[in-house]
Amino acid sequence: MSQDPLIDTPVLERVLGAALAKGGDMAEVFAEDRQTSGAVLDDRRIEELSSGRERGAGIRVVVGETTGFAHTADLSESGLLAAAEAASAVAREGGGGVRTVALDARRPVDARARILPSSVAKATKLELLSRADDTARSTGDAISQVQAGYGDSRRRILIANSEGLLAEDDQVRTRLSVVCVASGDAGMQTGHESVARTEGYEIFERVDVDEVARVAANRALSKLLARPAPSGEVPVVLAGGSGGILFHEACGHGLEADHIVKDASVYVGQVGEQVASPLVTLVDDGTVTGEWGNFTVDDEGRPAARNVLIDKGVLTDYMWDWLRSRKEGRASSGNGRRQSYQHLPMVRMTNTFLLAGEEDPDEIVAQTPNGVYVAKLGGGQVNTATGDFVFGTMEAYLIENGRITEPLRDANLIGNGPEVLRRIDALAHDFDMTPGTCGKDGQSVPVGCGQPTLRITGVTIGGTAA
Repeated sequence: MSQDPLIDTPVLERVLGAALAKGGDMAEVFAEDRQTSGAVLDDRRIEELSSGRERGAGIRVVVGETTGFAHTADLSESGLLAAAEAASAVAREGGGGVRTVALDARRPVDARARILPSSVAKATKLELLSRADDTARSTGDAISQVQAGYGDSRRRILIANSEGLLAEDDQVRTRLSVVCVASGDAGMQTGHESVARTEGYEIFERVDVDEVARVAANRALSKLLARPAPSGEVPVVLAGGSGGILFHEACGHGLEADHIVKDASVYVGQVGEQVASPLVTLVDDGTVTGEWGNFTVDDEGRPAARNVLIDKGVLTDYMWDWLRSRKEGRASSGNGRRQSYQHLPMVRMTNTFLLAGEEDPDEIVAQTPNGVYVAKLGGGQVNTATGDFVFGTMEAYLIENGRITEPLRDANLIGNGPEVLRRIDALAHDFDMTPGTCGKDGQSVPVGCGQPTLRITGVTIGGTAA
């Protein structure tokens, strides 16, 4: 499935040479060709049917502590040279001269997809949405609204820099989501479920679309019978996969090196120190095949890597991009990512997860006399400088006498990331991942989050029960 290169090697070498003509420490070309398609079926009507394509390049020139950046949708040599000149305008005057750049040999890259979504008829994709709609509505008479969405993308990237690096990747992603609304005496309640993978349309040979719809519908239906969540500090059991977003936000962002070098993280200066329960090993791994944050090379051309951040409770390392690792005299950890060619790269997570333990998930619940079982955690926010967070629950239940009992209305989990890591006292052998979109400084990138079923000895629940 490999295609012609976005930019020929001789052109790249000339553009990089021009970018450094007025001096500079490093020049980089990032080229991108992104194709997308999507559809939304809302209330049994096709509300959206879209497709798009975006091509362009961003050129970065680094001079000491200063970065010049320009982007262009013109991938011709003249267009690239104009962008290179604009980016290098911040370069120091003097020095001058010619700097020759020789790039590594080009290696062909194929899309990691057996069935490219672009080869599948739109009618076939819409049939998936109709199936999801029918199944969701048949799950219960109280289901009053259903929205089903489909999307896919193919992102070809090329990265070349003045250090001789030349790398490419071809990323295909496919997703399906279902949102259901149930109406009853408790008003309207919402349930959501999605599946998203870094692979092609073959995803639907394994994913049961009907099951995705039923899960979303049952989440909405269960909330019609929900009681107010308790308030105050209680033990919380997070179901496998459901709480990965908590660790992504509450501690993952604080382990990104840009926050560290700005002294804006609670984890500054703690490498080698015990920062979590000995049960906790936290990993960021862009190599996990098929997960939402998977790729071959990051957006600076560095190979995806498996980075252990916390090992048995001890902080071992941070996540690094080229710019921050350069200042420390070390290698990038493969965490330089950007939303598109119009953006500069920054330190970002990939697939971030807690490794599984050895306990039985049912036993963890049985050994919890009273508390809250969170089957699905929603979005939230965190202050990286303090680690304080707030997250919403999307599906939760009361634990009474070691048993999961009544469903609870949506509530907030309120706490502190480092403190939660220390309060994990049980990890199950099950493990699951969930896809997500991570926003940071105005940029969004796909990420994966995961963990096994686990127990936190105490988290504050912002419920409404007296």
